[in-house]
Amino acid sequence: MFETSTSIFILRKWSTALFFVFLPFLFYAQPDAPSGLSVQGYDSHLELKWNPTSDPSVSGFRIYKRILPDGLQEQAGYVGVFSTDYIDFTGRQDMSVEYTLRAVDFLGLESADSAPVTASTFEMTDDELLTMVQQYTFRYFWDFAHPVSGMARERNTTSIVTSGGSGFGIMAIVVAVDRGFITYEQGLERMIKIVNFLEQADRFHGAWPHWMNGGTGETIPFSQYDDGGDIVETAFLLQGLLTARQYFNGASEEETGLYDKITQLWEAMDWRWYRKQTQNVLYWHWSPNYGWQINFAIRGFNETHIVYLLAIASPTNFVPASLYANGWAGGNYTNNGTYYGYPLEVGPAFGGPLFFAHYSYLGFDPRGIKDAYTNYYNRNYFQTLVNRAYCIDNPENHEGYSDVCWGLTASDNPWGYLAQEPTASRDNGTITPTAALSSMPYTPQFSIQALKHFYRDHGDRLWGKYGFYDAFNLDQNWFASSYLAIDQGPIVCMIENYRTGLLWNNFMNNEEIAPALEAIGFVPDSTNVSLETIEAKTIGMSLSPNPASETVVLEMNLEQKENLSIILFNAAGIRIKDFMLNREVQSGTQQFKLNIEKDTKGLCFIVVQTEKWRTAQPIIVE
Repeated sequence: MFETSTSIFILRKWSTALFFVFLPFLFYAQPDAPSGLSVQGYDSHLELKWNPTSDPSVSGFRIYKRILPDGLQEQAGYVGVFSTDYIDFTGRQDMSVEYTLRAVDFLGLESADSAPVTASTFEMTDDELLTMVQQYTFRYFWDFAHPVSGMARERNTTSIVTSGGSGFGIMAIVVAVDRGFITYEQGLERMIKIVNFLEQADRFHGAWPHWMNGGTGETIPFSQYDDGGDIVETAFLLQGLLTARQYFNGASEEETGLYDKITQLWEAMDWRWYRKQTQNVLYWHWSPNYGWQINFAIRGFNETHIVYLLAIASPTNFVPASLYANGWAGGNYTNNGTYYGYPLEVGPAFGGPLFFAHYSYLGFDPRGIKDAYTNYYNRNYFQTLVNRAYCIDNPENHEGYSDVCWGLTASDNPWGYLAQEPTASRDNGTITPTAALSSMPYTPQFSIQALKHFYRDHGDRLWGKYGFYDAFNLDQNWFASSYLAIDQGPIVCMIENYRTGLLWNNFMNNEEIAPALEAIGFVPDSTNVSLETIEAKTIGMSLSPNPASETVVLEMNLEQKENLSIILFNAAGIRIKDFMLNREVQSGTQQFKLNIEKDTKGLCFIVVQTEKWRTAQPIIVE
């Protein structure tokens, strides 16, 4: 009897406890269903968007999809409560998908389905792909800009804003307005916010620091002694501001006010101070606490070309044009070497990282002019080809390098950050999309091929809400999750310069630029770099069959051992494919089986060349 009473007491005690534990769930409501779900299809992915939730019980969202017409519903993904978008990378074209969304609460309970939405992937044209990449990449500077200042954040994991990256972002805003991604009024409003912030931000003899607090404008040290003015970052910023000054140049009060403020910022920059008053070279940094401690003279060739152009162009605190030759070109400037058959008249061996060909030329148009040393459009064209040829050659045997997977420049990598370039010591297997994509004005065919490879073949890990992530390394099976302002900006800008020349035209139309170029000694130059001018040679070359479709056999007779390149051009002189580059070939009769690109049609030329001679043979591709 006692044992029975005890058991009943324990049972009642536990029943009461369980009742109070589960009491909240007896009255617990299902979370609210998500609203505003929409979907848009692209080439190989679809993007969903929906409204933020006001339900405090929601912890996230589950995305469900069904492949039409008769697929079963399955979960596609899960995102946290603060997300309002999701990318479903299918990797396939012509796929129709139906999506629904469910909110999930902290106990794992789901809401009812949202209203279903449907969209399809489709094969995009080259123009559509370029627009897609520009629009996604622009989001970094629009959606992710600092909310107080409108400036560009250094990277997607910080609230630090960057001067140079903001200059690139300003030019991306100009592109976005012109392409209709945002309205003119929205772009003007953002520009006013940025310029108002820059007026109040820390400056040192007119120069902004590399990093700033995006809310206050106070300097954030970039390194121990770098807590003052940075004239390279300032030049990148001014390049953007002057481009915007020319673009937003209407007669309204807002437009004239913006024009005047940009002019004041431009004229306040004291370039003379940064030559240490009397030196024949400009210095990168000055600190109010450490003075000239860093003592880094700016000499070319590298990414800083724009510094000397702006310093000489200044209407107020300009430096003599002689500093261009004595400072910028005063070190080991000229090269006159040939790499993989491509000449580089200035710059380091193999050209250096590809950002050398981008940062200073987002606004400064290098086409059709040359200084005493080179034509910089040609130089950048050849650097891009050397960079690509190195990746095809792949002397370090890295995974994935090819004629469509190339581009070595500064970026994140599996071990940190490095300025990757085509040398053994700085080639660690990391490919950076901005390298090939920002070379679009120089090598559009090769850059678009790389774009398609990055997106269609690696997009499931390389494509995100702000476009391509920073880099990837297939040796390490590593894909970055980061975005950097200085890598995203040139993608938007240089694609647009290839398509319309928009930024080049606006920057160069500033009245201060042409006189500066003339003072430096730039003169017109119409050199065509599509087909290099070297000695013609007869080598008994024949092609069979001709016409051809997929493959052709090239036969030739060499008098001596040669380092040979075999290249396919179309009738317009555009380089289509490199069959081999700078490969050692023995003397005598040689045969090569060449695979022709499937989409190549019509009259083409197969060119055989060395550093000293070239020959070409026409071929009809059916």
